[in-house]
Amino acid sequence: MSKIEKLVDRLLSKPADFTWGELTKVLNYYGYKEIKTGKTGGSRRKFADDASHLISLHKPHPGDILKHYQIKEVVESLKERGKLNE
Repeated sequence: MSKIEKLVDRLLSKPADFTWGELTKVLNYYGYKEIKTGKTGGSRRKFADDASHLISLHKPHPGDILKHYQIKEVVESLKERGKLNE
């Protein structure tokens, strides 16, 4: 099993300590790129795939750990797009 596959399995287990960096790696693996906003973009981050499907989240701060609801939203969104199977 590759590192990214292990990371996807970890995401599916919905751990309490999943980081923003881990999430961006998973989203990049599935073809999502962060859409850069201007200087005043705030903490809201958007990711889009080639089909222009958007995933929009607040980047956690001051820490780096995602909230449980954010992980759930990402997993549901990836499943809806047929990118994840459980």
